[in-house]
Formats: sequence, C-alpha cells, structure tokens
Amino acid sequence: MTRSHRVRAAGVLLALAATATGCGGGSGPAAAPAAPAGAAGAGTSATAAVLPVADRQPAPDTAGTGLDGDDLALRGYRGQVVVLNVWGSWCAPCRAEARELEALRAATAARGVRVLGVNVRDRSTGPARQFEKTYGLHYPSIHDPAGALLLAFPPALLNPQAIPSTLVIDRRGRIAAAVAGPVTRAGLAPLVAAVAGEPA
Repeated sequence: MTRSHRVRAAGVLLALAATATGCGGGSGPAAAPAAPAGAAGAGTSATAAVLPVADRQPAPDTAGTGLDGDDLALRGYRGQVVVLNVWGSWCAPCRAEARELEALRAATAARGVRVLGVNVRDRSTGPARQFEKTYGLHYPSIHDPAGALLLAFPPALLNPQAIPSTLVIDRRGRIAAAVAGPVTRAGLAPLVAAVAGEPA
C-alpha cells in the first residue's frame, strides 16, 4: 500500500472517531497512560466503518503462546474473518464487553467468523484464565504480557495504549475495521457481517 493510501485509510477512520472509553492504563502491572481520544483511529462500534478494500493494510503476523499453552498464529485463520480483541483481566471495560464478544462468536461461527484475543499486561496467565472461565469465553487468546505484539500494528488503527481495542480482519488477512474502546455485539455485528459478506 502506498503512503497516500495509508494516510487515506487513517483519515477515513479518524474522521469517524469518537472518544475512546477503554481502560488505557488500568490497575494491572506495567499499565500505560490513557491514549488520546480517537488515537486508535476509530471510536465506538457505532461510529466505526469498514475500510474500502483498496485502503486496507495487511495485519501483522501476530503469533504467540495461548493462555492454555498452545501455539496460536493469526495466519492460521487465513480464509476466515477474524475479530481480534485486545484485552486484560484488570480492565473494567474488557469485562463489560467479554460476554458480548462471546455472543458474537457463537452467532457468527457458521459464517466463518472467528474471535481471537490478545491478552496484555497480565504477567501470568492465571488471572486471564480465570477471566475466561468467569465470562464463559470459548475463543483462544495469545498471552502478550508486555504488549509487544501490538507495536507491529499501524498506530492509526491500533494504539497499544487503548485497551480494549478490536480489529476486524478480512479473509485475506487485511485490517478491514478498527474500534477503540469496548464493543457490543449489536455494534460490532454490522461490521463483521459486511466483511463476512465480501467475496472470498
């Protein structure tokens, strides 16, 4: 993608940005200061938009060890639509959105949609695994305690300081939509449906 396309993509999302309501810092270890409003290039799920195909950037090759010890990699989901959610067990908005994401997963799995989490700032996997159990989550998450994986993403689409954040990644591994702050099933479903409905 050319620089002009990258600028245009960021501009599309920034123009639709609303104030991010995520944790930013949180009470967990190594918490970072809150991100500026709209810094992640998107606002709430009600104002986020699906990027035109020509403006999409490839998602980084995100990979690591899951909370259960298995190897996980975003490239393993190629051909499917992926809802990539960045969360932490210490983050109150993450708790608020957890069941919404699980409901979305259950409702869209038959359409080839998968949810993949990236758990950040939890130094050990214990609190994160308890979080999954408490909220009945049936999708995997990569354990990224330092948040290092987030640094590979375009900052206009995913600000490492904005937790929670959610990306919708199309079947070819490109970032199709970005949301900074907590999501709801109702707000995220139209974005996911639009991307899932695109030609394979």
